[in-house]
Amino acid sequence: VQLQASGGGLVQAGGSLRLSCAASGRTFSNYTLAWFRQTAGRERAFVSVINGSGRNTAYADSVKGRFTISRDNAKNTAYLQMNSLKPEDTAVYYCAAVSTSILWSVRRDKEDYDYWGQGTQVTVSS
Repeated sequence: VQLQASGGGLVQAGGSLRLSCAASGRTFSNYTLAWFRQTAGRERAFVSVINGSGRNTAYADSVKGRFTISRDNAKNTAYLQMNSLKPEDTAVYYCAAVSTSILWSVRRDKEDYDYWGQGTQVTVSS
């Protein structure tokens, strides 16, 4: 599967952005999808994950209550709605996929994913 992330930009603290991750392929619902983010000099960090059906989600503590992950399997697209953004949310955001929903909730390391989008920059100004 090929992934393409979009929707990043510059926003003031307290604002919102919605990222999209468009996927190719015909079996999108078989894939666990996740969002990660990375800043210069740091490891790529887990943000959120959603299982194949979209019924189950999990979040990093730092974004819980502010970010919402979702997916539309008919459109082969996943989303990350980001509200109440903070300057520390500034990063390049990547979507990732793996072709299984087994153990979806514990797949929080970049090594758990086989497919990656190109990343989209999110900058939150104070």
